[in-house]
Amino acid sequence: MDQLFRESFWKNFAAAIDMFKNIISICPDATWQKEKKIFYMAYHTLLFLDYYLTIPVSSFHPLLPYTIVEPDQLPPEAIDDVFPDQFYPRNEMQTYIAAAREKCEKLIMQTPAEKFSERWIRSNEINRHGLCPAVVTDYNLLEILFYNLRHIQHHVGQLNLLLRQTANIAADWIAQSE
Repeated sequence: MDQLFRESFWKNFAAAIDMFKNIISICPDATWQKEKKIFYMAYHTLLFLDYYLTIPVSSFHPLLPYTIVEPDQLPPEAIDDVFPDQFYPRNEMQTYIAAAREKCEKLIMQTPAEKFSERWIRSNEINRHGLCPAVVTDYNLLEILFYNLRHIQHHVGQLNLLLRQTANIAADWIAQSE
C-alpha cells in the first residue's frame, strides 16, 4: 500500500479515535454514572474498534470483558446483546482506547500491502466470539478498516449528541491526528 495513503488513512482513523477518547474524557462523572446509554454505547464502540483490528480474530482478548446476553435480560439502555461484564470506569476505558489506537496504527502502518486484499476473518472464526455481523464476513482487511472507521465516527456523533442533550457539552472536531 502506498505510504501516502497509509499516512493519510492513519491520520484520519487516529482523529476518529481521538474524538472518541475526548468524549470519554469530557463526560462529567455524574453523567457517566447516571446516563447508562452513554456508557453502553462507548463500551460497544470500543469493543468493536478492538475486535475489527484483531488479526487473526482468534487472538481477540478484550481488555474489558463482555458477555453475550439474551435480549430479554438486557437493560433498556443497552444498545446490543454484547454486554460489559461490569460498569467500567472512564480511566479503564481510556487505557483501552490508547491500546486500541496503538494497535490500529501498527496495523495500518506495518501490515504488508498484499495482506490488505485478504479476507479479514477466517470462516472458523466467524462465530468464535459472538461479535461478527454477517454483513462483514466477506470483507477484506482494507474494507474492515474502513468499516471500523465509519463505525467509530457514527458512534462519536451519537455520543456527542447524548452529551449535548444531557450535559450541554460536546467534544471538538479533530481534523487529523498524528
